[in-house]
Amino acid sequence: MALEHEVELIGAPSDAGAGLPGGCDGPAALRAAGLQDALQGAGCRVHDAGDLSGPPPGPAKHRQGYRHLEAVQAWCAQVHDAVLAALTAGRQPLLLGGDHSLAIGSISAVARHCRARGRPLRVLWFDAHADCNSRRTSPSANLHGMPVACLHGIGPPGLSELSGHMPALRPGELQLVGVRSIDPGEADIVRALRLPLMGLPALRAQGARAAMAQWLATIEDEAYLHVSLDLDFLDPDAAPGTGTPVGGGATLAEALDCMEAIAASGRLGSADLMELLPRRDTDGRSVRHALRLLSTLFRSAPQGDR
Repeated sequence: MALEHEVELIGAPSDAGAGLPGGCDGPAALRAAGLQDALQGAGCRVHDAGDLSGPPPGPAKHRQGYRHLEAVQAWCAQVHDAVLAALTAGRQPLLLGGDHSLAIGSISAVARHCRARGRPLRVLWFDAHADCNSRRTSPSANLHGMPVACLHGIGPPGLSELSGHMPALRPGELQLVGVRSIDPGEADIVRALRLPLMGLPALRAQGARAAMAQWLATIEDEAYLHVSLDLDFLDPDAAPGTGTPVGGGATLAEALDCMEAIAASGRLGSADLMELLPRRDTDGRSVRHALRLLSTLFRSAPQGDR
């Protein structure tokens, strides 16, 4: 018997946490390209909750070592509430970004949801970057480079305490995948937090699908799985439409293999698709590939308990 996903789309058109404008156009581009039809074709029931409406970033300014702190906090609070409402309604939230700082809101909501139900939480963070800077280590003060740190208790209280518990994530709950760019000071935080990293060489040595399936087999049967996918996980040849591309990334085939393994496991609870900049996606390939990845990730799987 197939397990049908009941997905709730939540748009978060904000690039307040990023260094380049354009991520705010991501949700509209995904919808215009046929995201709802793609998910329905994968066997999902889709509810579109529309876009959240947060403050514009305003003039570039730093506060306490963070750029656009007030705007990012306001957006993440809205994301948290929308994701928590979808989870409470029994739906699977799919957050459409927007920059990756927004995942502080979605994952804080998932962490709150799991704590209330006594379920273990596991997060797969697909990204070219570790996103684990602090205000002292960040070269830019952009908050999209800090969500992993914030979720582990390193960051401003309005973000690090958003889940109602600090830190939102405990050691070992988040797995970095595909990271290949880490700032020097950030590397110290990654080591101090003992964040596990599955690099692209490890994925390729075993085969991406097999490596991902092996990791999935290690998590608890009752664990809730959240996937946070930054498009710069892909190589720039596959996804040029992103704000901070890094060479040597995953091919589309490798990324699809990862998504297929997750779908086949029947473990998926919720997801983010982040850092799509349509204005840099000159031929539309990043949008097309994002749709393929999402429709593969949410493909109906054999009956199981998410």
